[in-house]
Parts: sequence; C-alpha cells; structure tokens
Amino acid sequence: MLGLKLPTDPRWVNIAEKNIGEILIDHAYCEQKAASSCISLIIQYPEKEKLREVLMPVVSEEWAHFRMVIKELDKRGLALGKPRKDEYVLQLYEKARRGGSIEQQLGERLFMNALIEARSCERFRLLSQEISDESLREFYHELMVSEAGHYVNFIDLAKEYLPAEYVKKRWQEWLDIEAEIIANLDLRGDRVH
Repeated sequence: MLGLKLPTDPRWVNIAEKNIGEILIDHAYCEQKAASSCISLIIQYPEKEKLREVLMPVVSEEWAHFRMVIKELDKRGLALGKPRKDEYVLQLYEKARRGGSIEQQLGERLFMNALIEARSCERFRLLSQEISDESLREFYHELMVSEAGHYVNFIDLAKEYLPAEYVKKRWQEWLDIEAEIIANLDLRGDRVH
C-alpha cells in the first residue's frame, strides 16, 4: 500500500529494540517536526483552502502523538534531550526540485512529507509486530494506522493542486530517490528514519 521500493532492513527492529529509549526520543522530535511542517505549509500557502482544511487535523494529531511519546518517555524515566539531525530528511530535502510553479514547489513539499509518513508507518509496523514490549507493540500499531492516513493526505493534496499524470510520474521518481537514500544510509537503531 505504501509503495516504498526498498523495505527497511529487518535487522533495524532488533537494533531499535535494544535502543528503545533513543528511538522514543527521536520519535518525539519526528512528531514535533511533522506538526511544524504542516503548520509551515498552511502558513506558506494561505490561499490553498483545501490544504488548510486537510492539514489542520493532521497538526492536531501529530501534536497529540508528540504528547503520547513524551508520556512513554516519562513512564520509562527518560528525558527528552536535544533534537537530533535527521540525515534521512536532510537528504530528501536536498533532492527536492527547486523552481517551477508554486504548485510544483508545493508538490515537492507534499511528496517529501508523504515519504516521511510512509517510512514512519513502515517502521512503526515493524515495531508493532516485532518488539517484545506488549504495550509498545500496541502503541506503535495505533501510530502506524495514523501515519498511513497522513501519507494518503499528502498524496491526495498533491493530486488536488497538480495534474494527475504529473503526480503519478513525480511520485514514482520520489520513490526511486527515497529507495536510493535508504540503501545508502547507515543502519541505525537510534533513529526512526
């Protein structure tokens, strides 16, 4: 369903489980950044009413997820700590096309957000199926379902503002770009991406 061309290395979940505190800290910042990204899109494109209508609830959900992850950290006696550099997101950003119409620029942002949500969803699915902590399995299952919905929101918004053929072609290009990035990133068990 997600269309990702390269699945996460199965070893990631084993490494992640051994570093679950670090995963939770990174996850908290991922949720904060997701909410901030949606707010940024709404502010940058105030004339796009459908964008605002779709993303306002996503902002609320992402912020609720941030609070949920903080609660998990608190349960484990872990501090949030400082934000970390997300090499995956930085590399996606570097691959975004510059220039073009306002709609094409918006499309690049929407495609990047869709990929981040899709990869998060895939990793949350792995955590929900593989880790031994039953409460975290349920936690990550719930978040996986939500992230899948967010991924669809971003793709649907791209279709709202760009021709269907353009979206189809550019999305396939983005999936290839993302697979290459994943293939070349170090396998780290202390990051969601």
